[in-house]
Formats: sequence, C-alpha cells, structure tokens
Amino acid sequence: MAFNDLSGKSHSLSEYRGKIVVLNFWATWCGPCREEMPMLSKLSEDFAPQDVVFLAVSLDDAKSQCKIPHFLDKKKIALSVFTGATPATLHEFQLGEIVPATIMLDRDGSATFRILGQASKKDIFSRVDWLLSGRSAKSPKPLLKNF
Repeated sequence: MAFNDLSGKSHSLSEYRGKIVVLNFWATWCGPCREEMPMLSKLSEDFAPQDVVFLAVSLDDAKSQCKIPHFLDKKKIALSVFTGATPATLHEFQLGEIVPATIMLDRDGSATFRILGQASKKDIFSRVDWLLSGRSAKSPKPLLKNF
C-alpha cells in the first residue's frame, strides 16, 4: 500500500520493514484526531531511538488537504504525514469506518493491533512496548471498548 507525502511523493509501507509502525488514520475535520495527534507526535519522539515509526495518513479530500500544513504547524505535530487514504483504505486495514483509527505493524509488516477510535497514551505505549519486548511479556488485551 502506498500514500503520498505532503510534497506529493509516493511512499510504500514496505519502506518501513524492519521497524515497528504505528499507522494512524486521521483528518483535519475530526475532533478526536485533533486531540490524539499531539500525543502521537510526542510518543513518536520517545520511541524513535527504538526503531518505532509513527505515520499519520489523512483522509482529507482534495478540498481540505490544503488545511493539513496549518494544522500541523498549529498543533506542533512532528509526524510523517501522508495523504490519499479513503474510507475504502480503512476497510482494507479492517479499521471500520471512523477516524481516528490506528493499526500497528510488527517488524515484518504484519498487523498486530488495531485501535478503532481515539487511542490513549497507555493504549499505544503498552502495545509498542510489547512488540519491542519481542512479544515476551503478557500480550495487551484487545481493545474491545473501541469495537
């Protein structure tokens, strides 16, 4: 699967093999996304030395994509941001129909966790930490509350 960065260059998820990927789907018009993005940006900085990559893929359409740079500046978001996601993309990742939605990929690119709706810091941290531990600790419980 490929998405475009804000300059229009295409990137494939396969570029991130060997890293743990936290792939978040969001939109500028989504209230919970506006609350979640700063937290994801901070966690991205915290986990960067451990080969964990946080990617934010916007569902903004062609009309609202122009709002993305202002949103990122205003909220001081330091994530890699891409465009080109659609509701069909969410379905491909088995994420339902709402944003925010997050999927975590292990180092092999396999989906390990899905979070439907707004994630908490604990939701993200516990799952990334489990993946970093080589899955040796007790697995975090599924987030049934968000399903």
